[in-house]
Amino acid sequence: MGNVIAEISMSADGIVAGPDTSTDHRLGRDGNLLHDWMFEGTEADAAVAAKLFDGTGAFVVGRSMFDVGVEPWGDDGTFKKPVFVVTNRPHEPVVKGPTTFTFVTDGLESTLRQAKAAAGEENVLLMGGGTTLRQFLLAGLVDELRLHVVPLLFGTGVRLFDAETGRHVRLERTAVQETPNATHLTYRVLN
Repeated sequence: MGNVIAEISMSADGIVAGPDTSTDHRLGRDGNLLHDWMFEGTEADAAVAAKLFDGTGAFVVGRSMFDVGVEPWGDDGTFKKPVFVVTNRPHEPVVKGPTTFTFVTDGLESTLRQAKAAAGEENVLLMGGGTTLRQFLLAGLVDELRLHVVPLLFGTGVRLFDAETGRHVRLERTAVQETPNATHLTYRVLN
C-alpha cells in the first residue's frame, strides 16, 4: 500500500492562500503568487512540478478547495484519478472526464479509507486546503509532508499552522531541493 502524502505551497510566513478567498479570488487575493513556481519557474521548478502526481492513485481535498477549484479544473477535472472531498455537506458525485469527485461526510478516517481503496498500491495525495491538511496531520493520518516554500512574506491570509495543535507533530526531513522560486521540503511524519 502507498503512503498518505500532504502536499502544499506556502509563503515563508506560512500562508497557503491569500485573504478573501472566493470564486473571484480562488486562491485569495494574490494567492497565485504561491504557485507561480509551478508555471513560471526554472527548469528545476518545472521538474518538481512534473513529479507532483507521480505514484498517486487518489486525491483528497477539502470542500472549500473543491468549491473554488471545480470550475477552473475544466472538463477533465485535472486530477484524472478519483478525488475524495472531505465535507459535512452531502453531494452526489461529480464526474468530469476521467476524474470523479466523491463527497465523504463521515469523517477523515472514512475519507482516507475510501481514498486508499481507490489508490490500491499507489499513494494518496492530500492537496488541501490548509485546514484539511492540518486536520489530517493532527489526526496522525499523514506519512509524508511536502512543503513548497515560496520566498515571499505574505503577511495575511490562510495560515497552514494557525491553530493550537494540542500536541507536537514530529517530523524528519528526508529531502530538500532548492530552486530560485521555492524551497521544496519533504518530511517523514513521525507518529
